[in-house]
Amino acid sequence: MKYFNKNWMMILMGVLSAGQAWACEKPQTEVEYHFVDCLSQEGLTQVWLFDEQGSNAKHGFVNKAGKLVIPLQYDRAWGFKDGLAGVQKDEKWGFIDITGKVIIPLQYDYLYNFNEQLAGIQQDDKWGFIDKSGKTIIPFMYDWALDFTEGLAGVRRNDGKWGFIDKSNRVVIPFIYDEVDVFVDGLAKVEQDDKWGFIEKSGKVVIEIKYDYLNNFSEDLAGMKIDGKWGFIDKSGNIVIPANYDSLYVGFNDGLAGVEIDGKWGMIDKTGKIVIPIQYDQPFSFYNDVAEVELNGETFYIDKQGNRISQ
Repeated sequence: MKYFNKNWMMILMGVLSAGQAWACEKPQTEVEYHFVDCLSQEGLTQVWLFDEQGSNAKHGFVNKAGKLVIPLQYDRAWGFKDGLAGVQKDEKWGFIDITGKVIIPLQYDYLYNFNEQLAGIQQDDKWGFIDKSGKTIIPFMYDWALDFTEGLAGVRRNDGKWGFIDKSNRVVIPFIYDEVDVFVDGLAKVEQDDKWGFIEKSGKVVIEIKYDYLNNFSEDLAGMKIDGKWGFIDKSGNIVIPANYDSLYVGFNDGLAGVEIDGKWGMIDKTGKIVIPIQYDQPFSFYNDVAEVELNGETFYIDKQGNRISQ
């Protein structure tokens, strides 16, 4: 079963560019896990530990002190959100609370965490939405669904076309798009005939559907790809930074954005000025004004002026 669309990585980058993944606090754990996620607002974070063969991981949750409070018993899991986390065991998904108690039985084929009090659920190859009591609010009638954001959710019919519904399952934006993304700050990316633009919640196209791809807006600018190169536009669709780059890394954060030319990475400001030279081997981002970078195989730290520092 296909759970992610053909542009899943670019959509992920668009979500990150909306500012959801810059601050990340991770606890010091009692055990050396193979993966430790960022702490949630509930003060818990997901951890993974592989078996001796390295082929199967079990998921559990630790608290801020790094103590395991929900055992490593799940095959997959989402992080906690609004007091609940989606977990999978024996190929079925459900929800647990912060004590590890099963709140909604593990009976679904796939699910998303709750967003705006509803969770997207897949059952028997169809998608619908449930509330936190497990009651079905929107029937399992769609081929695919995205989270509710700003009161609307993108859903796909069996003819492959996407539109948007509200929480009463009323169609608000017609099923005319080949792909869509969630609404962020009143705008959603949409695709028609392999080109992308932005619509507002009324369905009106506010940025022409003409780009090879678009990221979500971050600090009032959105990454756009046209003729194979990347640049940035504003919310009026004006080109602010010309499409001169081979790739972008997420979007603007604290006035800086990662850009790539010929396999090398650096950072520009919102005028397009190169602030950190485009010379590094891998994309990078700043956390607490410090970034880990790689140059000619050597790894070290820099500040936001590009100066090498000890860490």
